[in-house]
Order: sequence, then structure tokens, then C-alpha cells
Amino acid sequence: MPTAEFDLIRRCFTRPPVHGAGEVSVVSLVSLGIGDDCAVLQPTPGQQWCVSTDTLVAGVHFFEDVDAARLGHKALAVNLSDLAACGATPRAFFLALSLPRAMAAKEAWCQSLAHGLFALADAHGAVLAGGDTTRGPLSLTLTVMGEVPQGQALLRSGARVGDEVWISGDLGGAYLGLQSRREPGRFALGPLFQAAIDRLECPQPRVALGQALRGIAHSAIDLSDGLVADLGHVARASGQADGPLHFELDFDRLPAHPALALLDDVQRQQAILAGGDDYELAFTAPVGAHAAVLAAAQASGTPVHCVGRVRPAQPAEAAVIVVADGQALAPPTGGFVHF
Repeated sequence: MPTAEFDLIRRCFTRPPVHGAGEVSVVSLVSLGIGDDCAVLQPTPGQQWCVSTDTLVAGVHFFEDVDAARLGHKALAVNLSDLAACGATPRAFFLALSLPRAMAAKEAWCQSLAHGLFALADAHGAVLAGGDTTRGPLSLTLTVMGEVPQGQALLRSGARVGDEVWISGDLGGAYLGLQSRREPGRFALGPLFQAAIDRLECPQPRVALGQALRGIAHSAIDLSDGLVADLGHVARASGQADGPLHFELDFDRLPAHPALALLDDVQRQQAILAGGDDYELAFTAPVGAHAAVLAAAQASGTPVHCVGRVRPAQPAEAAVIVVADGQALAPPTGGFVHF
């Protein structure tokens, strides 16, 4: 017999109250969580909520045979990455889970999904405060809520001419991991390919870095759809009051995942510029804040790289220009498109 909905929730997703990291108790924020028609939340005085929702659909955002614990991790990680881009501290999240009947009956699979979800939640002090379960095609929709001091949220719209452009971590690993999963016979197995698959399936949200950049960075975004595509969003959001602007990036300074050494130059360029799914942070900060950015990176234990600058845009000029050896590279093809 398939597991009943409330049985499934009780067995896999209901836990005793968990205290979050830091000085603020998650228990005090979530006055009432799972088990009623609504969760009751109590904001911390002087803080603003940052809220984000993402849906992951089998066959679109993940392979249907992916390990359940990894799926739970990634479903929350991509949402926490949005909070990281705003400099927010994770507090609570909600899960809407659609399961095929046969999968809902496999309690071990659901327990593994919950394990991956809660392991990452506990690492960042977030609590599952509610949600929904239903029968249908496999998909997970998560809404995350975080707090940021009043007026200190990092936004896409803050980039300014003269800013330096920074990237956390490295780029392109998830792209190679995706290709490895799509065409396993094309790529030799080995540690570098496994590291790329790990990057695809278990991204690490840069929450601590985002918090450390509050008051330093002018703008930020998490890299989900590809470097050029995502920085294009920042350029267009920021280039309003003082006219259009663009990002000029030095390709040789862009940090590449070690596994990209296994690709040819064309594939490597595609992976770095348009691969997507890396969930690193791209951000801009004034030149005078260069040392402060490095200090924030060290304090958060996150490597960062200064890779370019923000310039005024000329008419009809691309939002993002990538230069190598003094020459502009052809715009990359791709970048994730939802429709």
C-alpha cells in the first residue's frame, strides 16, 4: 500500500525543534511550523525578509536516477544560493513535493531525500516550516526565507561604472558534470570527472561570503544560468539612472574548475562562459574596496577572483564582453533557458 500523505510527512519530514546557527534561535522565529494550516513566523526586529522560490523538475533540472540524498541537498542548495546573493541569513524553508505513487511508497527513498535536505539545512541554521505533498510527476518546489539587516540586502541593480567584477570559487565544473551524466560512454571515468559530477549534483551555496559582503559589494547574483547570461541580468538591472553599462571580463582571469583541463579550448570556453549550475557568486565592488573583499573572502573561507570591470556601454554594445589577448571573444552559445 502506498504511504499515506500524513504518514509520509510524519515519518520523513517531521523533526523535533532545531536551533539555528548564530545568535538568533530559529525556534523563536518559527512560532508554529509543520502540522497546521499555516506556519506562524516572527521576524527579528530590525531585519527584512529575503524570500525566494525555485522548482526542480525531473528530466529538466535533474536526472531521474539521481541519488535521493543528493537531490535533497541540491533542491535546498539552489535556493540558499539565492539568499547568499542577497547577503541574507537562512532562517526557514517550505517544501512542496510531487511524487509518483510508486516512489511515495518507497520510504527509504523519501528518508534519503530528507536526509540530504536536512543535512544542508542544519549546516546553515534553517528549519523546515511547512509545505505540501501530492501525487504527480517528480518535482520539488522550495521557498526559502532569510533575514538581512534593514536596507543592507545585496541586489542585482547596484553595479556602478568603475566597479571591479569578482567571482567566487571556480566555473564550468557543473557543465562537465552534466555532459558526463548525459554521455557516460564519451568520458573516461576518473577523479576529475567525479568531481565535476559532484559539482553538478551537490553545489555548495556561498552563504557566508554573501553575508560578509554586506556593506562592501554594490551588487551580486548567483550563477545558475551561465556567467554571461547572469551578468547580463546585473548589467541591465543596474544600467538605469546613469545610462547603460556593461561588464568587461578578462577570460584568462576567469577561474576554471580543474576538470576543464580535460576539454578542448572551445568546450572549455563554453563551460566557463555559459555552462550554468555552478551556484557561485558574481558581484561588483568599488576599486577602493579591493582589500575589504579579500578580507571578507578570507573570513568566510571562500576563494574569490577579480576578473573584470564595469564600463559605460556604447550604443548597441553587448551587456557582457569577454576579452582574451586584447580581442573580444565571440558571444557564447547557450546559457540555461527555462522556456
